[in-house]
Amino acid sequence: MRRIEVQRTHRIGWLRAAVLGADDGIVSTASLVVGVAAAGADRAAILIAGMAGLVGGAMSMAAGEFVSVSSQADTERAALAVEREELRTEPKEELAELAVLFQARGVDAKIAHEVAKQLTAKDALGAHAREELGISEMTSARPVQAAVISAAAFTIGAALPLFVAAVFAGSLRVWMVGICALVFLAALGIVGARLGGAPVAKAAIRVTFWGALAMVVTAAIGKAFGAVV
Repeated sequence: MRRIEVQRTHRIGWLRAAVLGADDGIVSTASLVVGVAAAGADRAAILIAGMAGLVGGAMSMAAGEFVSVSSQADTERAALAVEREELRTEPKEELAELAVLFQARGVDAKIAHEVAKQLTAKDALGAHAREELGISEMTSARPVQAAVISAAAFTIGAALPLFVAAVFAGSLRVWMVGICALVFLAALGIVGARLGGAPVAKAAIRVTFWGALAMVVTAAIGKAFGAVV
């Protein structure tokens, strides 16, 4: 019976943005809530601070992702423009260059030249984009997609600890926000790892460790400033 392989590389672009956004939403909002609560602020102040963090963080994620991924897209377009011009002016040299790339991977010289010739005949720019520049349909930059997914994921991630902060009161609020945030982070690590085909335990431990560290630091700062005030 033929084994069916499950490929996950097509998820690289949006999965990275989703995991980054959700992780940032959980960690930053939970840390903000814990820090403000530890400083002795009342429920209204905590929720206002958390909501402001949610809105500001989501907009920041969207803008940051759009700008950074747009820069990547600009670089890709510039590289493709250069490659397109070289294919127009130096087709033989580009064919030889493509063949050399295949030879470097261990393909016989004669076969490498034939493969390069056939790929050039079908889609010369696409072949050079993949083999020479490392640009493919699955990995190419998509600024709008990255911005929307990051903002949406951040909003969902930030809403979770904010909801916990609204439900619990007093000293219990800090502990419950911290505990629930770690549970949310572990779940995020597991889901992200499963979607990407990565080790589950390693991903869960990684995100929970850094989330716990962020909350401990902000709680300590909030406690210190609260004591001073």
